[in-house]
This record gives sequence, C-alpha cells and structure tokens, in this order.
Amino acid sequence: MRGTVRKITLPRRLVADLMHASNRVPFVSLSRPLNIRALQEARAQAAQRPGWAAIFVKAFALVAKEQPILRTLYVKWPMPAFYELPRSVAMVAIARVDDGQDCVLPQKVAAPDEMPLAEVDALIRHAKVAPIDEVPAFRKILRTTRLPLPLRRLFWAVGLNFGRQRANYFGSFGVTSVAAYGAGQLHAISPGPFVLSYGVEKPDQTIDVVLRWDHRVTDAAPMARALNRLEKVLNGEISAELRANRQQTEPKPVRAVAT
Repeated sequence: MRGTVRKITLPRRLVADLMHASNRVPFVSLSRPLNIRALQEARAQAAQRPGWAAIFVKAFALVAKEQPILRTLYVKWPMPAFYELPRSVAMVAIARVDDGQDCVLPQKVAAPDEMPLAEVDALIRHAKVAPIDEVPAFRKILRTTRLPLPLRRLFWAVGLNFGRQRANYFGSFGVTSVAAYGAGQLHAISPGPFVLSYGVEKPDQTIDVVLRWDHRVTDAAPMARALNRLEKVLNGEISAELRANRQQTEPKPVRAVAT
C-alpha cells in the first residue's frame, strides 16, 4: 500500500527526543483525589480566576520549598549522584497548534513559589496565545531541536546529566493536564524527576491528581505525604492569596462627611 511521506515537524521531533530521554527512567505513579472545597470557594469569588495550571505550579513549588526531596535530581555525570536545587523550576506543558498541527511545548516558570499567583498565571497564558517565536522557552528548545540528531543527543545528554544545566533546561518538575478536553487520568512520560497531572473538578469538590516520580530519587511514602501537603496548601496558602487579592480589588466604601 502506498502512503504519503510527510516531514516530521520541529515540535514532533522535540517529542521524539523527549521520549528517547525518558525511556529508561524508572517511573512510579500515585493517583489520589484531593479535596479542594476551600480553594473552589476562593477561586469562584476571585475577580480574575487563575488557571488550574498556575495554581498547581505554585502549590507544588510551595510544597517543594518545605520538602527538599521535591527539588532533588538524579544525575549521572561526573558520577551518579543526587543534586538538590535551591529553588523549584516548573516546566508546564502548553498545547499549541503549529503549521496546522497540534503540538505540545514547555513553558519554563522559575521559582513560582516566590511569585504572585497572578504572575505565574500570566506567564502560562502568554505561552498559550503568543506567537511561538515570542516565547523565550519555546525559542530555546526549538533552536536546539533544529540541530542534527548527533548534536541533539549530545545536548540532551549534557542537559540531563549535569545538575545545574538540567534545572536550566528541563526544570525540577513538570505540570500537564488534559482537563480542558474532559475527564481522564494522564500518566505522562518525561525525563523526570517529578510530573504532576490533574483532572477536572468533580461535583463532590475533589480533583484527581497523578504524581509520577523517578524511583531512584525517592519512594512512595514521601510522595504520599507530599500529596497530603499539596491538598493543605491548595486550601490554605493558595486560597488565602486568592481571598487577599479579591479584598485588594474590591472598591472601598465611601463614607459620607457631615457638613
């Protein structure tokens, strides 16, 4: 049967490189519904509702600030070791359309726990709508993806196996979701060490979360505790920030002055 030969686009080549870098990572997954009642109430009353991606990016970074294991990478060069980062760097999967084809590109958010939630949300929204060549993280990774295969493999090997470079190019954790297209659990593959995905809001005020991690870095018990803490941060620090922003944007009542 004769078919049509089509060129592999840059974004699809990027995914192929990503899968090649991920195929030997020993991932383990933990799925759990998180209660988000307080967060839902605070988000519903917000003047400008931040997207769920921004919420989970900042919330996970806040948990990682308290738990260094969530900022720890497994690196191979110059010898196998753990590399603990001073702060988190998120890589958010952004669904785009390039040259008529669906694709996914990574948006970098450095130290999201130190940023206002609105600023994290603005970075992610910009990556969704701005021209691809106007998003620095997209330009950087696609510039490398244009290289010949041997040079790309060398770039990925250096970027993944030296701690400092890995944080700069690939971050310390990823966030992805297909909730915009309906319910379903996404077990994403990446070089790691941590990938968080989330589902849709449910009528019982919960949201399903899947946390995948490199088993060389840590075990299931610390990750279960991390999800417990994530639930508390969502309903605590994140909800409090949303309520505080709402109070700041509400007009103050005008008092009548007697004359």
